[in-house]
Amino acid sequence: MTNDKRGKVYLVGAGPGDVAYLTVKAYNLLAAAQVLVYDALVDAQLLQCVPPDCLKLDVGKRGGKPSTTQAQINKLLVKHCHQGKQVVRLKSGDPLIFGRCTSEIEALKASGCDFELVPGISSALAAPLLAGIPLTDPVLSRAFAVLTAHEPEVLDWEALSRLDTLVILMGGRHLPEIVHQLVGHGRSHLTPIAIIRWAGTPDQQIWTAQLGNILEQTRELSLSPSVIVIGEVVGLRKYLQPENIYLDEIIRHSQVEPVNESTTTPQPMLSNFPSSPSSPLPLTGKTILVTRSVGQSSQFSDRLIASGATVIEMPTLEIGPPSNWEALDNAIAHLSDFDWLILTSTNGIDYFFERLIAQGKDTRALAGVKIAVVGEKTAHSLKQHSLQADFIPPNFIADSLVENFPDQLDGKKVLFPRVESGGREVLVKELAAKGAKVIEVAAYQSCCPTGIPPVAELALQNRKVDVITFASSKTVQFFCQLTDKIYSNNDASQFLEGVCIASIGPQTSKTCHALFGRVDVEAQEYTLDGLTQALIAWATNS
Repeated sequence: MTNDKRGKVYLVGAGPGDVAYLTVKAYNLLAAAQVLVYDALVDAQLLQCVPPDCLKLDVGKRGGKPSTTQAQINKLLVKHCHQGKQVVRLKSGDPLIFGRCTSEIEALKASGCDFELVPGISSALAAPLLAGIPLTDPVLSRAFAVLTAHEPEVLDWEALSRLDTLVILMGGRHLPEIVHQLVGHGRSHLTPIAIIRWAGTPDQQIWTAQLGNILEQTRELSLSPSVIVIGEVVGLRKYLQPENIYLDEIIRHSQVEPVNESTTTPQPMLSNFPSSPSSPLPLTGKTILVTRSVGQSSQFSDRLIASGATVIEMPTLEIGPPSNWEALDNAIAHLSDFDWLILTSTNGIDYFFERLIAQGKDTRALAGVKIAVVGEKTAHSLKQHSLQADFIPPNFIADSLVENFPDQLDGKKVLFPRVESGGREVLVKELAAKGAKVIEVAAYQSCCPTGIPPVAELALQNRKVDVITFASSKTVQFFCQLTDKIYSNNDASQFLEGVCIASIGPQTSKTCHALFGRVDVEAQEYTLDGLTQALIAWATNS
């Protein structure tokens, strides 16, 4: 028989954990509760808010351990309500965000039980905020989605990968699959990611990295319960916190120990550091600003990430077609007149073959024409068109091309597709000095982007960059042009004091000396791999 006194069930959101984040109504209901039915993730301090004689029932579901079934929970709520009790069903976060309330509400309604929903602050919103991560931003995130990765196989990853920002609950155990799915559906390896464990409690931990290295950063660590945030807004975290908080974290990083799941003592917060301090990657702790052309920096960035670096991309070149195709088209129409074709960049190759095909020709039009390229990467790009270079200079620079040219150039006709402005005038003069007739044609154009990505701008303004890499003279020139907007006196050198200036080779270094007054690292081999190795050597010895 039921008690004549009418009972009521309150389905209450507990918020992210700390009692300070309870709503006033939730706190008052706990203070008057006769029966408390609570989940596993509810913080223990909240249990102290109820009266001493309150019946406390732990019905939390724990993976791999005996748990109270949902049917049993439904029966408990109905039973105590019929006994005339004031029942608080306390759920982590908000009761209607992945709280499995539907079944409980249906059971209460079917049994004629009175109930009320009381909202709570969802961890999906609270955890990013407490980590200093905005879920929306006028530039970086115009939308965000909240999802559970409890069953990753049922999610539409193709659609999710296109959203600015993702907030993932119950994803700690499935992090490898999350990374695999997002990268497999087109999300960049460089996409920032944050993992916030036990948000809003004294045990809160934070890991920030990129999709490309987060698994290495968190290997063998327990990540549950956690909220995962993926998107460019994660990169704003260090700039939106008070400076003393950021510095305190840096101090704590130097004392990081692997997480012991059995301990109850608070662990230090982690950010951009490997999980094992005994074997750090060589570029761990270094924030590297990569300045290359739009769409061409990802492979280089991936190399740096694999070595432990945090990478911020700031494209300083935009590549596009020349103002006029006439000269290149005319040269392609008379390819048989040329003895040599010289290609000094992948951009030149891409646009040359684009116009070759546009004229209804293919690689057979190059029969009898020898091809010289500068650099292994350019040679590899040529191979993508099923062509082998006849000559690659040993030092991967244009100057070396003339010095080591395998053919007598006197009287030879040379086609040189190049950037429309600011190209290799010295190369042309040296070829001409050896008797070659050089026909220069504009194959593409490079120009300065209109702006700086917000994350890069904030990093520069707050002096959070350790290294800036330059892969060409134009990247140096355009970097200075872009940063004029940041540095009011148009002198970047004093603001870059303490920042390592890294150059891919002598020509780029010459421009760095002219504009910055120094170069700190120069690649021995004038390639991106060579620049990566030079940075590793610098970091190891510094």
